[in-house]
Amino acid sequence: MNPTLSAVISLLLALLSPACAAAPTDPLGDRGRWPDMQRQFYADGPISFDARVRVEVPANAEDAMNVPVAVDARAVASEGIERIVVVADYNPILKVLEFEPVTVAPYLAFRIKVQQSTPIRAGVKLKDGRWLIGSAVVASQGGGCTAPSNGRGTPGWERTLNTVSARQFSSAVGDRLRFSILHPMDTGLANGIPAFFIDELNLRDAGGNTVARIRPAEPVSENPVFTLDLAGALTVVQIDGRDNNGNKVLGTLR
Repeated sequence: MNPTLSAVISLLLALLSPACAAAPTDPLGDRGRWPDMQRQFYADGPISFDARVRVEVPANAEDAMNVPVAVDARAVASEGIERIVVVADYNPILKVLEFEPVTVAPYLAFRIKVQQSTPIRAGVKLKDGRWLIGSAVVASQGGGCTAPSNGRGTPGWERTLNTVSARQFSSAVGDRLRFSILHPMDTGLANGIPAFFIDELNLRDAGGNTVARIRPAEPVSENPVFTLDLAGALTVVQIDGRDNNGNKVLGTLR
C-alpha cells in the first residue's frame, strides 16, 4: 500500500475511535468532576445525558450522614436496562451503589453519606451498551463520610447485626417494597474504625428467582433503608446477601 495512503487511513481510524470522540457536555458545568466520573465508571460505551433519568435529592442536606436519594429510570425502561451505577463526585469514596432491576421497575430510593456539597450521578447502562446519565446537586456542610456510625455506641449492637425488616405496600404508582437492615455501614475513614459495610443484596420471589440486585458501597447510610417500585403482581419473599466481612444477610417476608 502507498505509505501516504496508509498514513491517511490510520489517521482517520484514530479520529473515529471512541477515545477521540467528543465527550458529552455536563449539564452541571464546572460544579462537578464529570471527566473523572466518566473515565472511572462509564467509559465502556457511548454516553448521553438524559433528562428521563431522574436523580432526586434535597437542595440542602441538613444531615450529611443521611441524605435521601431517589433514582428513577422508569421512563427509559423500555430501552432495556442492564444496571444502574450511582456515584458522588466529591465524596472520598466515589461509588455509592449498583442496582440491577432484573424484573422490578428501575426505581430505587435510599440514603447516603456525603463529605461535602456534591453532584450525585446515576448512570443507566442499557443492554445495547449505551450509558444514559442523570445528575443532581446536593448542598451540605459535609463530614458524613468521616464520622463514626452511631450504632457502635450502643451496647450489644453486634447481636442485631444484619437484622432485616421489610414490608410491601401499595402507593399511587403501584406496589412498593421498603426494607431496612441493621448495619453500621462504616466507611473506614473514621479514626480507628475499619471499613465494614453490606456489599451484596439479592431480592427473590417465591420461586427463588432473583428479581433485583443491589450492590451497596461504603457511602450508603448506616442502617440502610431501600425502597423499590415493584412491577405488576410481583411479590418479594426473601432478601439475602452479605457484608464485606462475610456476615450473612437473610430476611423473609410474610
